[in-house]
Amino acid sequence: LIMSPAMWKWTCLVSHLLLSTTVSPLSRQQPLHPKRPFITFTGDHAEGNFNHLVVDERTGHIYLGAVNRIYKLSSDLKVLVTHQTGPDEDNPKCYPPRIVQTCNEPLTPTNNINKMLLIDYKENRLIACGSLYQGICKLLRLDDLFKLGEPFHKKEHYLSGVNESGSVFGVIVSYSNMDDKLFIATAVDGKPEYFPTISSRKLTKNSEADGMFAYVFHDEFVASMIKIPSDTFTIIPDFDIYYIYGFSSGNFVYFLTLQPEMISPPGSTTKEQVYTSKLVRLCKEDTAFNSYVEVPIGCEKNGVEYRLLQAAYLSKAGAILARSLEVGPEDDILFTVFSKGQKRKMKSLDESALCIFVLKEINDRIKDRLQSCYRGEGTLDLAWLKVKDIPCSSALLTIDDNFCGLDMNAPLGVSSMVRGLPIYTEDGDRMTSVIAYVYKNHSLAFVGTKSGKLKK
Repeated sequence: LIMSPAMWKWTCLVSHLLLSTTVSPLSRQQPLHPKRPFITFTGDHAEGNFNHLVVDERTGHIYLGAVNRIYKLSSDLKVLVTHQTGPDEDNPKCYPPRIVQTCNEPLTPTNNINKMLLIDYKENRLIACGSLYQGICKLLRLDDLFKLGEPFHKKEHYLSGVNESGSVFGVIVSYSNMDDKLFIATAVDGKPEYFPTISSRKLTKNSEADGMFAYVFHDEFVASMIKIPSDTFTIIPDFDIYYIYGFSSGNFVYFLTLQPEMISPPGSTTKEQVYTSKLVRLCKEDTAFNSYVEVPIGCEKNGVEYRLLQAAYLSKAGAILARSLEVGPEDDILFTVFSKGQKRKMKSLDESALCIFVLKEINDRIKDRLQSCYRGEGTLDLAWLKVKDIPCSSALLTIDDNFCGLDMNAPLGVSSMVRGLPIYTEDGDRMTSVIAYVYKNHSLAFVGTKSGKLKK
């Protein structure tokens, strides 16, 4: 593969500005450009780590979310514009934030950690969400990072109290004849009464419109959101759903998650906490979120379980991989990285695996589960619902590939795990990021590692 300079820089950037390259042990070829220097960019403020990065696929411009800064860079990493987002006077215990009502907690200069960066191509703007004031978002013009809007007057404008850079994931669903939607998934940090873990929001054309980020639908009983029940936290005090990746495909929006679960090991009378990787699926048009289904995913090779999701990326199969998987070349393929075991989220083992899933096979498993539940078989089986014995209710209806649920049998969990196909394992240098694309009918994956290497 001969990569253009722009693609070379793009690949390195999306793999978290990795520092060096290696070739997979499966390949005996030497790198094409072993001495080619990397172009680098260093922020001009000591306090700011880089948190998120997006590339404008039309212009090649790079938007970099950092602590207290948003940078716009050229494709050769020259600074074009800088937008300051912090610090500001705040206290994480103020909820609602002091902007809405007076807070008695002491306010101190607080950094703004970038938690989400999304390009809204339709309206030529950047959605930049930070950690200040329980997580509010700015809308910035792509050309010059001019602030178009910063909604903060309503409860739903505050997205997440977690101050970690990876705590929010967003997916934009675009329409040609109406306002777009923004699906937001976030860790709630023990505050389920304040924050939904997943919701769909209005993404209005006017950045200062009163309805910006309002729930797509909200009445006294139903809303476009999923909230974790408060009693879940009495069983698992540090329970949260961590969102690793999100995307849309066909009629659905998907999120890949990591969440704790209490299990009883074989032969033991006590329960222990483990982490389970799950894929969550919602219909794009489901304003009541009756279509929520989650299914556990994982990987196994030579008897070793890889269950802690580290990263994921959606790509197409390509003609060559499609033949071996017996799917079409345009079928969606999920490239995923898991680390060994499922015990510790923050201290993952270095053993890791790169695995692939055919999205259609996951959807088929979800369809089977929906059909069995609507025949009245089993229970809702959601670990975070904590009322596992809610039985499925039977109903006479046909469930096709695009079924979006009813106000029954929801939210729903799939109990049996969907196993991915392991295609590469690494025992010493944990894989932490992945991107993939099709080049001349071949599927190519680039994997970043814990030590800062890039494997092709």
